[in-house]
Amino acid sequence: MSHRSEKLAEELQHLAANFLQRESNRTSLITVTRCELSDNQKYATIFISVFPTDNEEAAEEFVKRKRTEFVEYVHDNSKIGRIPTLSFKIDYGEKNRQRLDELSQQDLKK
Repeated sequence: MSHRSEKLAEELQHLAANFLQRESNRTSLITVTRCELSDNQKYATIFISVFPTDNEEAAEEFVKRKRTEFVEYVHDNSKIGRIPTLSFKIDYGEKNRQRLDELSQQDLKK
């Protein structure tokens, strides 16, 4: 990934975190875990984790509904020239990592 791509992904990640903190109704904790860009930087996927996990489906619907408002927020709060097409997804990789941490902690207690 080029330096420019890394900076763009990092900026989108921070903007998404700020936007979701401001817009969330706080019934669940939505955390932006990472942002991935396509090679041509036309598409960006913002990955989130949700606590409690029971609210994942509702949180995913919420961020998808807010996508248009988020694009406006990015336009108003950044100097990104061409904003990529944005999508939000649950970060299952992060969920798996957390589960492995739980299992390793259980093994240590035995």
